[in-house]
Amino acid sequence: MNASIEKMFTRGLYGILDVGLVGESSEAMLENLLCSGAPVVQLRWKGAAAGPMLEAARLLQEVCRRYGATSIVNDRADVAAAAGAGGVHLGQHDLTVWAARAVMPPGTVIGVSTHDLDQVEAALSVGADYIGFGPVFPTTTKEVPDPVVGLDLLGEVVNLVKGRVPVVAIGGITSANAFDVARAGADLAAVISDVLLANDAAGRARHIHEIMTARGAGQGSVA
Repeated sequence: MNASIEKMFTRGLYGILDVGLVGESSEAMLENLLCSGAPVVQLRWKGAAAGPMLEAARLLQEVCRRYGATSIVNDRADVAAAAGAGGVHLGQHDLTVWAARAVMPPGTVIGVSTHDLDQVEAALSVGADYIGFGPVFPTTTKEVPDPVVGLDLLGEVVNLVKGRVPVVAIGGITSANAFDVARAGADLAAVISDVLLANDAAGRARHIHEIMTARGAGQGSVA
């Protein structure tokens, strides 16, 4: 198994650095996310030109390497490959997993966002290294969000995957509902606004990471 995927099986916070949300404080926020113990951080920058996004991805990779974490670039396999990132995260309308494999170096991670059981099965069938599933709760970070899936369906996905790959819960996750996400069996929780907009972002990230890593928290843990 890919060493980066093994790290993701340890459970915890799936950190997201949304440059469009935090702007010039991106580097400090990246440190906040990684100080929490998060095993993976994704660069998210909707609408960014390739040049600035590549610069941000290179910084992400450099800092993640120091912390022993996996760096993921959202949507852009070309930027991820050029930056030497640990992987790329694909949406349903991005490159296929097969196409991304042709761009990414061997051993890098490819994750896929899914929103129903059929999409989960499809992602598994083409060799996705991890599954993002949601939105578990209502979210404001997407202009046109997919329908809310809820905790019960998240639990079904965990049972369907049966530990073959990590399951990352996405959408509307906060410190107030992270325990429910962990109890449903998700390996990681992707959080944006609740961490990045908190007065104490480092403390909030650490708190959510601790909830997700608490012994016995999730029924689907593979640790």
